[in-house]
Amino acid sequence: MGISNIPMPKGARTSPKRVGRGVGSGMDKTSGRGHKGAKARSGPGVYPGFEGGQMPLLRRIPKRGFNNRAFAEKYSIINVGKLADLFKSGQEITPELLLEKGLVKKRTKVKLLGNGEIGIALKIKVHKASSSAIEKVKQAGGEIEIIK
Repeated sequence: MGISNIPMPKGARTSPKRVGRGVGSGMDKTSGRGHKGAKARSGPGVYPGFEGGQMPLLRRIPKRGFNNRAFAEKYSIINVGKLADLFKSGQEITPELLLEKGLVKKRTKVKLLGNGEIGIALKIKVHKASSSAIEKVKQAGGEIEIIK
């Protein structure tokens, strides 16, 4: 078996399409774009969901119900295991300190979850905490304060 017999992936040996290089290339004149219309022009074509002037599906179907997404409170999530790695015993942890250390990306409310192990006593101030997180922190000798 020679190197020439090794199966190549599809399109591995094909050169890119060279449009506008004369009649003999087969990619002359309209360069494979057909005749006229938005798809023949440069720049963005039609928007996603465009159905050729027919009323798009997204506008045909009825919209019902209430969506609370705009009013939902957004929390940044921190796990107990992360805190044990980055902080010393007895240190007070606040959302501002978490933002400073880069554990929280934006200035949002912080929720503490109980994933991981914590072996040091920490004083933690967060907006919300899961029951498992509270239990793990108290077992380690620390305390959690819920900020309003």
